Amino acid sequence: MAKAVGVGGVFLKCRDPKLLGTWYAEHLGIADQGGGSLGFTGPESAGMTVFAHFPADTKYFGDGPQQAMINFRVDNLDALLAKLEQAGVKIDPRRDDHEYGRFAWIWDPEGNRVELWQPPAPE
Repeated sequence: MAKAVGVGGVFLKCRDPKLLGTWYAEHLGIADQGGGSLGFTGPESAGMTVFAHFPADTKYFGDGPQQAMINFRVDNLDALLAKLEQAGVKIDPRRDDHEYGRFAWIWDPEGNRVELWQPPAPE
């Protein structure tokens, strides 16, 4: 049966694509692929990707009109948050810990709420 096998990309409208691309590369370490695109390649990028739907009135994406939220898998949530704090990135003080991982949230320079997820260590 023909089916989707993963997410090929996430595309967002923004006021300043070059600035936002540079911010994500600098603060989250996402490799520049050229032409304004960022990407994950190689074995380090392997892992689960979730495609989920939320009710139209959810507050999970924050209080504003944001219609979508990106979730990035991270390798060390505490270290990344410390790095982002030093860089002056706006960080939500809330943390969620579950059997399927640890979560935190930040905002990019255009006010988009972004979720950071550290999956549990493999057993």
